[in-house]
Amino acid sequence: MTLGRIDTHTHVLPPPYRQWLASRPGYAGPHFEWSPAGAKEAFEAKDVRTGILSVSSPGVRWPGDNDAEARRLARAVNEYCAEVVREDPDHFGFFATLVLPDVTGSIVEATYALEELGADGVVLLANSQGDYLGAAEHDPLLEYLNERDCVVFVHPTNLPGPGVPGISPGIVDFLADTSRAAVNLLKRDCLIRYPAIRWLLSHGGGYLPYAANRIASTVATTDAGEDAVLTQMRRFYFDTALTGGPFALPSLLAFADPAHLTFGTDWPYEYRPGQSARFTDRLDAYPLPGHDRQALNRGNAEILFPRLRSQEGRTP
Repeated sequence: MTLGRIDTHTHVLPPPYRQWLASRPGYAGPHFEWSPAGAKEAFEAKDVRTGILSVSSPGVRWPGDNDAEARRLARAVNEYCAEVVREDPDHFGFFATLVLPDVTGSIVEATYALEELGADGVVLLANSQGDYLGAAEHDPLLEYLNERDCVVFVHPTNLPGPGVPGISPGIVDFLADTSRAAVNLLKRDCLIRYPAIRWLLSHGGGYLPYAANRIASTVATTDAGEDAVLTQMRRFYFDTALTGGPFALPSLLAFADPAHLTFGTDWPYEYRPGQSARFTDRLDAYPLPGHDRQALNRGNAEILFPRLRSQEGRTP
């Protein structure tokens, strides 16, 4: 019997994290309860077997917070997630939350989460207080993650600088934030220097697939170099969260390596009730010529997370 999907983009709000968000001055994001039971109910509705949990924007650092505060919160978040996974490893995994721009603290927390808590990878925000992934100061962390053959889930956050009044950052800015991080990683040759890291980009990679030729022609200095940049870009992994439909999907499917696509929902963050479910329905209804739907839904993620590989006779 075929097992259900693996959702690589599903979020968690541990109690200490929810309390912290509620205490942040000016935080206007969603406030809601999260529980393993509620998550599994949502999973079942869309044939999700396992969700890889992650904390969303703004991560664990608010402007003005110090390193020690961020480290304490990250530890509490990661230990909560690890306990959820220990109690139900079939339905849950987690990406460990780190504390960039605190590189030393991030290495300490990554070591603890990966070696002691059994995290399935780490989640990094596309920018941390304006420093984008791939910044030179991040090299020691990337060296460590490369040594661990780590999966790094890249999630967007607010762009540095003011937004547009009345327009949520999640509508436009988040896509730009992911795209900025990906281009910075390319420009600094991070995919070449750290080849063992598997970079998983949120929301279909933002604008990266749509603007791939434009980005490559700008990053490269020669026509041959443009092809090399495009080859590097196709080493990224892309989740399908909020990309289902006839406009974004054709670009993503035309660009991405079919083996580098994973299913994602972005649940429970929704601008309107049922939003993530509608995008999943559109994905399911869309033809995937040349693509293996089961690989997208599960098989590709099983390669990223070997502990979730199907086993003959396993209870579905």
